[in-house]
Amino acid sequence: METLGRRERKKMQTREALRQAALRLFLEHGYDNVTVAQIAEEADTAVTTVFAYFPDGKESLIFDDGVERAEGLVAAVRNRPPGEAILRALRAYLATRGPFTTDPSPELRRTTELIMNTPALRGYQRKLWTRCHDMLAQAIADASGHDPGDMVVRALARYVLEVPDLAAGEPEPRTAMDAVFDLLETGWNGP
Repeated sequence: METLGRRERKKMQTREALRQAALRLFLEHGYDNVTVAQIAEEADTAVTTVFAYFPDGKESLIFDDGVERAEGLVAAVRNRPPGEAILRALRAYLATRGPFTTDPSPELRRTTELIMNTPALRGYQRKLWTRCHDMLAQAIADASGHDPGDMVVRALARYVLEVPDLAAGEPEPRTAMDAVFDLLETGWNGP
């Protein structure tokens, strides 16, 4: 295991301090009532430091950079047990995320509510999911023997990545997520 140098550890600590300060202020005052300057002050940094660590702006402050999300989706496809369908593996992965977890901590519940009730945060979260499209399409193509440019592969990846935004805002997010995956797994049988 590689040990992080002092500089890398300091960067991680600053990034986490900014994330925690932003989340605390957003939860206390509401996203729209908090400025980047207030977050910087709360974390005892400069405004320029906030943008150096979070160049996507205020919306990005409470999210990871999306790398873990993309890697998790790809791993769900590539590391699934023999015989398990790709969609089943992706459903299981999403079931561990945010509003779809069966027993979220109070902090996760509050953070999820903040995201779902704040258009800017919800939009940014959707952007993070859709950024995973090419990686997920490639993983699906590799696992299924299709070309990653095949419309069916691209569509399937896109549909899966829309599930969090579509289902998370429902009164029962996990039930909604399962309904969408049921549809994807069986296809539309209506008129």
